[in-house]
Amino acid sequence: MNKSLPIILGLIMSFFVQFKSNAQTPWDEVMMGKNEICIALIYEHSTWDKYWEGTRLRENANIGTLTRQMGMPMIALGLTSKVNIIASLPYIATKASGGTQVGQSGIQDLSVSAKVEWLQKRITGGRLLFLTNLHYSRPVGNYLSDYMPFSLGFGAPELGLRAIAGYKMDNGLVFRSSIAYLKRGQTEIERNYYYQNGSVYSQFMNVPDAFNFHAAIGYWFLENQLRLEATYQLLNCLSGDDIRAYNAPQPTNKMEVSQVGAWAQYYIKGRQGLGVLAYYNYAVGGRNMGQFSSLGLGLTYQLELTKK
Repeated sequence: MNKSLPIILGLIMSFFVQFKSNAQTPWDEVMMGKNEICIALIYEHSTWDKYWEGTRLRENANIGTLTRQMGMPMIALGLTSKVNIIASLPYIATKASGGTQVGQSGIQDLSVSAKVEWLQKRITGGRLLFLTNLHYSRPVGNYLSDYMPFSLGFGAPELGLRAIAGYKMDNGLVFRSSIAYLKRGQTEIERNYYYQNGSVYSQFMNVPDAFNFHAAIGYWFLENQLRLEATYQLLNCLSGDDIRAYNAPQPTNKMEVSQVGAWAQYYIKGRQGLGVLAYYNYAVGGRNMGQFSSLGLGLTYQLELTKK
């Protein structure tokens, strides 16, 4: 996936470089071998002009269309063929087409995760896999978490554990699902009073814990050079309150979303290690959030680092 150039240059100075092509994400069944590293740079453009106030879908002329853009470097490193480390650091910018409120821009949260493959069992016609992903993220940018919907993030640390099950058939067909529990902390806000099912006198808000489900059906074409997937994702906060009528959202809200999407990744023939990816997601249901559509594009570059 991706990260910083100085680290990559330092690794290249110490190792002989040999190219490969098998990028991964924190929620899939793909693993890299020992000393393999994948760098990625992803751009995402997301918009919405309707949002769920509680469970009521409505418009707000004071916002118009809200646009959220993200540029995110990532890196994935194979410590062993069974243990991979993934890190990311997004830069986000928000703005609205209506009203007088100004959007934000800046660095959001640093996220680091460890993906471990526990099981790979040969079953007639394919391979059954079981993995886990433990991740931790925390804010590194100085953004206003309570300035929603323009905020760059929740402004709170998050610890998550994900279980991933996959089945890859010999003909290239892949079935995958994962489930995660996200434990979140508190965010500090720039006021000492807020309303959450009653008056609260504090500069801290509890960000609700959440449950996340992800599923995909994919296929590898052209001798594993092209990967296509149809995806479904569900995120439900386990507590929280609803946005009050004609009020702004806040980090304590019980956010829910179900989305469908498509993912494509292509490893360029004749350019070993270089690949491109594209994805699209659309919110088909939700609570206390915008009915968004998002389009993402990215470049990946993978190489194998072996000692001389």
